[in-house]
Amino acid sequence: MLVNGQWSAEWHPVQATDKQGGFVRQTSSFRHWISHDGSTEFAAEPDRYHLYVALICPWASRTLIARSLKGLQSVISVSVVEPQLGEQGWGFGDYPGANRDTLNGARYLHELYTRAAADFTGRATVPVLWDKKLNTIVNNESADILRMLNSGFGTLADDRYDLYPAALQQEIDALNDRIYPRLNNGVYRTGFATTQQSYQQAFTEVFSELDDLEARLSDGRTFLFGEHLTETDIRLFVTLVRFDVAYHGLFKCNLRRLHDYPRLSRYLKSMLAVSGVRETVNIDHIKQGYYSIKALNPNGIVPVGPDMSEYGLQDTRHA
Repeated sequence: MLVNGQWSAEWHPVQATDKQGGFVRQTSSFRHWISHDGSTEFAAEPDRYHLYVALICPWASRTLIARSLKGLQSVISVSVVEPQLGEQGWGFGDYPGANRDTLNGARYLHELYTRAAADFTGRATVPVLWDKKLNTIVNNESADILRMLNSGFGTLADDRYDLYPAALQQEIDALNDRIYPRLNNGVYRTGFATTQQSYQQAFTEVFSELDDLEARLSDGRTFLFGEHLTETDIRLFVTLVRFDVAYHGLFKCNLRRLHDYPRLSRYLKSMLAVSGVRETVNIDHIKQGYYSIKALNPNGIVPVGPDMSEYGLQDTRHA
């Protein structure tokens, strides 16, 4: 992490723990907002903003999906970090599917954080929404960025999808508040637990939530709120598409596979069929990234499986 603007020690996945040894995630530091009505200093303008993402990362992938669904590809440019996490965290380079930072010339993502705040203390995480005009970070909280991409760009965005419609906002917030700790972050609480007690509690919550979601889909609905795709679907999808690939084995979430949930498997296929979603999924990056975490996989061996062909997904480099 960065301490007063200086890089300190090698990267480690466990950021902090609670009294039971449970994994605690860092709170995002930059929480500015883009507006299309002039109400903030960050105005919605074409080619003003840039997204820094990792294809391994579910939080960053949320923003890529929203960018695609809202038709903002020509408005917001993107850089992809390399999938492996090194001693200085996320880095830019020539790994297939990644690229160099031609915008700011950074070698490591943490350089962007100190460019935005010279004395920054904390982790350099993705996604990062960067303002090319003011040369700073607008926001590094994926939940915020997801909503900004939905409503902050006005007529620059496609209105085919409203990911946070007024009529569903209360229900969306309630389901988000349940899925996030129990499943989205629950898999991390399981994988990065430092005691048996904290592991078993997180493990139980992960599969309880998967069971509940399987039941929710029992009426044949396409998405979580019927036929209307919302931000909650995006938040769930990015976890589900990584479940069998990484969380089941490496994170010890091994009671069942996603494959063992027929309705959730159907749901995943429905999400992948939405135009612009499949392009955000890179199985090779997901595997290379998660299995590069030395604390969980000290020998760095990347498994050949699992077989994801039922979803039309595969690791073309290692299959």
